[in-house]
Amino acid sequence: MKINDYYQDVAQLNLNGSIAALLPNVFLIAFNLALFHNHKIFILAVPFFLYSFFCFQLYLFRKQQALRINRNMTELRLERKNNSLLSARYLLVLYSNSQNSRVLFYYPDGHLAGSIKRYRSTGLRPIRFSKIYVLYDEDHGAIACYRVKGKKTMKIEVYDKDKSYLGCLLKTKQNWWNNREELFNGEGKYFGEVAGSKLFMDEKIIDSNDRQVSRLRRGWMPVEWSPIFPEPNTPVLSFSGNQSAQEKLLGMTILINEYFLER
Repeated sequence: MKINDYYQDVAQLNLNGSIAALLPNVFLIAFNLALFHNHKIFILAVPFFLYSFFCFQLYLFRKQQALRINRNMTELRLERKNNSLLSARYLLVLYSNSQNSRVLFYYPDGHLAGSIKRYRSTGLRPIRFSKIYVLYDEDHGAIACYRVKGKKTMKIEVYDKDKSYLGCLLKTKQNWWNNREELFNGEGKYFGEVAGSKLFMDEKIIDSNDRQVSRLRRGWMPVEWSPIFPEPNTPVLSFSGNQSAQEKLLGMTILINEYFLER
């Protein structure tokens, strides 16, 4: 899957919204012509028509973006490199707000790196009192899972694919405006804390040695990536060069908090 497929899916969602907004118009006009014959009732159809028109224009715009990205990737001859989600230095983050919301990761070359989505039990005994999110690679293989517990003091536990405990993010509410977010490794030792802005997306993980080890930031995307990623405010997740896979998995708890819990 490539980034142009993402914009193609977004375009299809907008087209579905446009068609859905026309259905109330059809029923409203049909009932009015059959029963009431009141021209004023047609005014009620105007908002649905305007919304349908707006969604259709978004569909055309996203469709054009998908075609342009596909053409740019062909012209630049960008082929999938031998990368992995946990070895990448930079990942671009996109949120798919569909029926089953998920976070998608892309390499700067436009190829899919992985995704995060909520796990929903299909058994007779669903998991209660917690939310579980699973991190997948580009082949939909599970890499890690994140279990959310608590409300006032929230805890996001991290487990690898072998169900080994890697650590957690502990979020403590200090007052109505501020929260303290601390990271602990699998042995319960302090790893670092999350520092960021309340006004815009800029989340940094500072380790116990006061070094920045990862950052989730919007509005920083390099210009050279723009032929493949047309939105300049596409969030970028960056890592320092000396992090282990376990530390990266632990750091991705900020994505669970940012996209699934705070939104």
